[in-house]
Amino acid sequence: MTHSPIIVALDFETAEEARSLVRALGVTAGFYKVGLELYAATGMDFVHELKQQGHRVFLDLKLYDIGETVRRAVAQIARAGADFLTIHAMRPIMAAAVEGKGDSDLKLLGVTVLTSFDEQDVRAMGYALGVSKLVELRVRHAMEKGLDGIVCSALEAARVRKITGPEAILVTPGVRSTGANAGDQKRIATPAQAIKNGANYFVIGRQVTRSAEPRDELLKILSEIA
Repeated sequence: MTHSPIIVALDFETAEEARSLVRALGVTAGFYKVGLELYAATGMDFVHELKQQGHRVFLDLKLYDIGETVRRAVAQIARAGADFLTIHAMRPIMAAAVEGKGDSDLKLLGVTVLTSFDEQDVRAMGYALGVSKLVELRVRHAMEKGLDGIVCSALEAARVRKITGPEAILVTPGVRSTGANAGDQKRIATPAQAIKNGANYFVIGRQVTRSAEPRDELLKILSEIA
């Protein structure tokens, strides 16, 4: 297939459910997110399976641990051939992840502020900056530490792009077509808005994965951004 900015989230309990969706989408999709739920069920086995089928894999683990643990974990993930990996955009964690990645092709993406968090949530964590300023601060730190890109809300993508420059990879979760259920996300945008705001990729989950006709739903989204 030609390049698509869509990463399909395989948020399932079992590998068989994920396989079923991958089969249903066929060549319409080529980039999949494996998050904590599926990773807890299958470990790296399903990542290997997707790679053997020629798919790209966004391993969304949001690593956050002591430096040595992060370094060693990232080295293992790099050897497995994952394409993207998320880590929290905290300086010691990012430095360890960059060391663990070495000269592999793995792209490290910094998570700034989760899209399920809003101003009230950030204040409750003790930050006086607010969501926007905290995102900007963490983006600057990520670029200083040599990360390949950023995970951020599509609503913040344009501002983030001004900080990162054109080379950084921007991935936006919390994307829904107009009229789709927002679920547990608070800072969301449409696929067209995400691309217009500077995102390279956006993650689509339940809108496709819970659809009775997932391939048709994915094609509809592609037509929205064409």
